[in-house]
Order: sequence, then C-alpha cells, then structure tokens
Amino acid sequence: MRQSINLNLIPSIAENESLLKKEIADHTGYKEGEISGFLIKKKSIDARGRQVYITLNIDAYINEPFFSRALQRIDFQSVERAENEVIIVGAGPAGLFAALMLIEKGIRPIIFERGKNVRARRRDLSVLNKDGIINPESNYCFGEGGAGTYSDGKLYTRSNKRGDIHRILNLFVQFGADEKILYDAHPHIGTNKLPQIITAMREQIEACGGKILFEKKLVDLEIVDHNITRLIMANGDRVDAKAVILATGHSARDIYEMLWRKDITIHAKPFALGVRVEHPQQLIDSIQYHQLSRDEFLPPASYSLVQQVGGRGVFSFCMCPGGIIAPASTSPGELVVNGWSPSKRNNPFANSGMVVAVEEKDFPKNKNIPPPLSGLYFQSTVEQKAFEFGGGRFVAPAQRMTDMIDNKISNDLPSCSYLPGVNAVSLKEILPPFVHQNLCDAFRAFGKKMKGYVTSEAIVVATESRTSSPVRIPRDPEKLHHPSIKNLFPCSEGAGYAGGIISAAMDGENVAGKIAAALVR
Repeated sequence: MRQSINLNLIPSIAENESLLKKEIADHTGYKEGEISGFLIKKKSIDARGRQVYITLNIDAYINEPFFSRALQRIDFQSVERAENEVIIVGAGPAGLFAALMLIEKGIRPIIFERGKNVRARRRDLSVLNKDGIINPESNYCFGEGGAGTYSDGKLYTRSNKRGDIHRILNLFVQFGADEKILYDAHPHIGTNKLPQIITAMREQIEACGGKILFEKKLVDLEIVDHNITRLIMANGDRVDAKAVILATGHSARDIYEMLWRKDITIHAKPFALGVRVEHPQQLIDSIQYHQLSRDEFLPPASYSLVQQVGGRGVFSFCMCPGGIIAPASTSPGELVVNGWSPSKRNNPFANSGMVVAVEEKDFPKNKNIPPPLSGLYFQSTVEQKAFEFGGGRFVAPAQRMTDMIDNKISNDLPSCSYLPGVNAVSLKEILPPFVHQNLCDAFRAFGKKMKGYVTSEAIVVATESRTSSPVRIPRDPEKLHHPSIKNLFPCSEGAGYAGGIISAAMDGENVAGKIAAALVR
C-alpha cells in the first residue's frame, strides 16, 4: 500500500533518515518494519514561528516493495542524417533545451554561440575579477550556458502554465543535477555544478549529430520575401537558414540594434533597475530563523521582499544565500552586478538584487534614439555612471545601507564578496532620482518586516540592471514566429518571454515544438 502523508518536523529529525522513518511509522500507525521505503515529494521550510519546521509531503510504501525514484529518462535519437535542420542563435538554457527538443522530434539543431565553452569562459571570468579586464564576447552573460551558468542556478519559477516544469527538472537530473531539485520548494543547483551539467547537455547534442559552434557572433541577416535566407557571422561566415530560433539573452544589445537596422519590428518594454544588497549571512539567519546561530540541519536562510512605494513595485530579485556578488557587465565602461551561490551556499554573505519597476514613461525622449531602444539606452546610461563613479576596472560604487537612507557618503565600507572591489560614493549620484528614493523608502519598510534588515553592516552595491530585457521582440501568439519574418522565432529572456532558467528552458522547448509541428508532418 502507498500512503501520501504530510509531516511538520524539527530539522534534526527531518534530515535523519532513520528518525524520519520512525515518524512515518508513528503517523501511519504501522510498525517501522512495515515501512518498506518512502519518497519525498515536496520539501519546504516553515519559519513563521519561534520553532522552525521542515514541511514534508511524503509517499510512504507500506508492506509492498519499494523502488527508488524512477526518473523519466529520455533516450535521444540520432539526427545526423535528418532531413530538416534548425539554426539556434544562443547556447543559453533556451537554446540548449530547444536543441534537445528538436532532437526528440527528429530535427538536427545547429547552435551558434558568440561566447566560449564553459572551460575557456571560466578563464575570462578570472581575468575580469582579478584584473578588471572584460572580454565583450565571453563573460558572465555570454558563453556556453548563457547567464545562468555562472549566476547561481536557481530553478524556482511561478510559470506553471508555460510548460512542463517537472520535465525540465528531470532533464537537469538526467544530465547530472542532484535529485533534490525534484522536490525542494526552491530548487537550486549551484554555480560550481552547472558547468558540468551544461557540458553534458552539449555532449548529448553532439552525440546525436547536432552541432554547437562557439565564438560565432551573429551580425547580420539576409531576408527575402519576409524570410531569413542567410545569417552573417562576424568572421564572415554565411549560413543558410530555413528556420532560426533567436535565443540570445537579455544582454545582447547588438542584436536589438541589428534588428532595428533591418526594419524588423521590436518594442520597448518595462524592466527593473536597482542595486544589489549584501548582509552577513549570520544576520539573515538570525532574522529568519529566530536563532542566534543557525541550526546545523537548516540551510542558509533566504528572503523575499516586495513593497509598493509611490505606485511602483520595489522587490528583491535573485536572492543568493551564502553567495557572492559578481561583475555581470558585457562591455567596457559599463558596470553591472549580479549574484550567485555555490551548491553548498557556504559563503559568509547573503546578497540579493533590490530593484524598482521602471515603466516606458520613465525612458527619456531623445530624437537620436529609436523609441524601441529607449529603455536599452536608459539602462546603459545608468551602468556607465556606475562604472565612472566606481573609478574604473569594474570597481563598484557602494554605500552602507544606513548611510544611503541618511543620504551621506560612507566613511568606510563593510567587508564585501565583490572581488573587483568597492568604492564609497553616494548612490544618489548614479541612480535615477525615483529609483534612489523608492529604494530608500522600501528599505525602511523592509526593516519593519524583517527586524534588523536595515543595518550599517549591510552594503548596497550598484547597479543591478539586467533583471530582464528592456526590449520585446514580438511574435505570433500561436505559431511563435515573428509577425513579419515567418521563419524567425524570438525566444526566451532576450525576446521578453521568460525570466530565469526554468521559464527560459520551457520557452525554448515551446518554440522548438512549434517549429517541429510545421516541419515534420
């Protein structure tokens, strides 16, 4: 017999298999020997009271054979001799999962990625962090696996209606992720483990006859009768195309500019802009778990905050317990920060983006800037100011949280995980006035929700500006191709249709499925 049960347990019991089995027996009324095994279906933390509990949804197997979790493995076929090929531009989660879906459908994917593979990319990140020198084609945003590879690997999404989340998680496990992501309420892989998983995906695609070509930057399109006939690469390569999935990510500004030059319709869209806030992890633990020191069986604590200020949303974004702030810029002279955590989340700091909603009405009007690109240029202007005030070499402008609220430059700054270093300045000189004011007001409100959140131990680092694309590339709601370019399929974050690894992967699969339905009849 199989019985589904819910348990609220103290962490030391929930994390001990033998004690957990005893709890299952007590709850079901059976003897321990009659519990042949159990599967955790969902796991979350309840920290609302003084005692923190682990909440588990479990399938208990009673007096029947128990089989460990059966993964829904997919056996990918060879497409080396496939009749149809599809070009994918971008090897982020959308591009990779689109490629895997195409292979399932018997179509050969050819991926062109402007950046390098994960191993070579890691060396460029080291130079950026240590020497302040950026490679515009190989950085935290560009390269194999996209921005997600070196920016934490959080797999939580609310996009339940966009696709099969469980299928995406199963594929991550098939390529090497821990099975815990199948039941954790907020699944997370970790930046240290993602490169191996991404490499395994690439090897699978290549083993099936697909191709992934690195350091191939798209710079132009040849279009005949509203169809792309050829892609032009920066090195002069000319690639024939029947169908093109554009999965270039939210930081590929040159792609938006190229589409504008080609008279391909794009639109400005709202995005969010702000800072990254870092606290000592121990402080966040004590606030969230109501303990001076964290229980050894609890993970580093996280938080999620949102506040309406002056009619605008201010919210936390990409919260990284036990994490590190990283330089996520893609060009010289622009400063962007992001956060990531290793799988163990064992660094001494907790960081989170804290951003303000920016609407199209906020974009400055300039006759020299095409309206669809106005948000992009607004975003870029703030990043350039941050670079200038940081002092160069990707040193980041920063302020103690209490000093930012009190509008004074910090005399000194607390320790910070950001490797290129921080420079004490007034962030009021960098951020748009409404963003700065709304952040200060929101910090005060968050301090009331989380006692101790507003502290001089917290450092505020500018700028967190790449939360989403400031441009949307329209597409037909049913067939998912561009309204006027029938074989161009805008996809994922770069097109404005996803936000995060899981939703990007699902969007890649959705687009691939539509193409397959049209090509394979």
